[in-house]
Amino acid sequence: MPQDAFTLRLNALELDRALAGGRINRINQPAREEISIVIYTGKRTVKLSLNANASDCGVYFTEGEQENPLVAPNFCMLLRKHLQGAQITKVETVGFERILALHLHCVSDFSACERVLYAEIMGKYSNLLLTEGGVILGALKTTSADENCKRLILPGAKYVLPAPQDKVNPSDKEALAALLQGVEGDLARFLFTRVAGLAPCTAEEIAAAYSGGDLASFVHAYIFSDDISPCVTENHGNVTDFFARMHEGAKPFATLSEAQAYYYRKKRARALLEGTRRKLLSAVQTANKKQEKRLAQILEKQRACADAETVRLKGELLTANLYALSRGMTSCELVNYYDEAGKKIRIALDAQLTPSQNAQAYFRRYQKQKRTLDALAPQEETCRRELAYLESLAPIIASAESAEDLRAAEEELTAEGLVKAPPARKGKKAPDIPFRTYEREGFPVYAGRSNVQNDRLVRMSAPDDVWLHARNLHSAHVVIRTQGRKVPAAVLAFAAGVCAKYSAGNGSKIPVDCCPVKNVRKPKGSKAGFVTYTGFETVLGDPALAEQGGTVSE
Repeated sequence: MPQDAFTLRLNALELDRALAGGRINRINQPAREEISIVIYTGKRTVKLSLNANASDCGVYFTEGEQENPLVAPNFCMLLRKHLQGAQITKVETVGFERILALHLHCVSDFSACERVLYAEIMGKYSNLLLTEGGVILGALKTTSADENCKRLILPGAKYVLPAPQDKVNPSDKEALAALLQGVEGDLARFLFTRVAGLAPCTAEEIAAAYSGGDLASFVHAYIFSDDISPCVTENHGNVTDFFARMHEGAKPFATLSEAQAYYYRKKRARALLEGTRRKLLSAVQTANKKQEKRLAQILEKQRACADAETVRLKGELLTANLYALSRGMTSCELVNYYDEAGKKIRIALDAQLTPSQNAQAYFRRYQKQKRTLDALAPQEETCRRELAYLESLAPIIASAESAEDLRAAEEELTAEGLVKAPPARKGKKAPDIPFRTYEREGFPVYAGRSNVQNDRLVRMSAPDDVWLHARNLHSAHVVIRTQGRKVPAAVLAFAAGVCAKYSAGNGSKIPVDCCPVKNVRKPKGSKAGFVTYTGFETVLGDPALAEQGGTVSE
């Protein structure tokens, strides 16, 4: 994102036209490093976001309500005290720095003064500072007053600009001309490393636009031109950057502020989506490791009891040969009459016990191992069923494309006790999450977003509707509403593509089973999403087909 001095200068011009003469009505701090100011411009009310977060820094208009903390942070209270009702007189950049200055005329019952709210948009060094007469009244991020501090940011300290870089200020035409005289090699890299206030992408734009002539005059004219055509570039639905000048294939916007708001909104939504995805996958992996450990313990106990039949055999052989044994023997060799070859088997004995007591000890050991094996069998079955269920969750979470998809998965994991339930909000009930809904040639096609939705989809479908599921793979359940009609091949192929897209399979040819819903059964007591089915046929599903056809609801 080119939050450089070039872009900020254009941003300041735009904000000045919109806000000059406006009056501050309300100030909030919805996030730790973000201030939201509601301003009445005389024609309408706008909300200005000043963000000092390292990845989202910027100053732009936003829409929609944000949740604010119950107790306002200190910096927010300071701004309310000094800026409530203040009039914005001017918005400008400070020199050719990445600093926006909001000049404010503040009037109280007893005095009037001029204050400046600085927004330093400098990546991880971004900050918001309120000053009066060149003295800092408060800052979002302060520094400690030690001898190693290069720039003191504390209330009462004098406001000084950040130390300048060892680069040429492009507003100095003579210095710029001297710098650019006889430039050779990579022009974009030279501009970025030697000219102040340019991001790499801005330097590349200037180099690409230059076609000959006086280079210094061209660079100066390009940087300080007021021409603006804001846009946002995207890649497969994900925003990649925003620009003040139009790029090929980019999405245009009326204002730079709108472009920034769109970019940051989409970027935050994506970050939230990926954060939720990681949290849910981590919960599933933790539960999976727990079940794997439990299964390993069960299998180890089963291995320890694997010789139960041999133990029983030894007891029987001892009982059959009591006459030939005596107390004090430590072992014996007896003919195994169960062996057709009549081989002998060596049996260890306790010298302190009689032959009969040794035989009973072997029978007790056998009974204990048998009881253990009988108890472990259902535990193993339950554990393997849990593991199969957990395996079905991973593709659901991984294939989620929207917040709705992940909310459906999160609700399922919460119901299973795999993640903690979020605190309930009084008077607010989360709306029901709809199925993924498509339409192809007049046939509605539905796909579940989670195992719970998969079960509900089957229950809500008519007996003659067509049900689809990836063969031998975890996938979403897909249903074609037929209303008694025969399903065309193109509709079946599309539904199979949807099923393949939301499955654990890879590639363009994924086997998908389909059958009437009446052939689908859910075994009693089975986990969510598990069904059995009969009378099916198999088609090949191409995930690319899922991108075709009208999406009614997502």
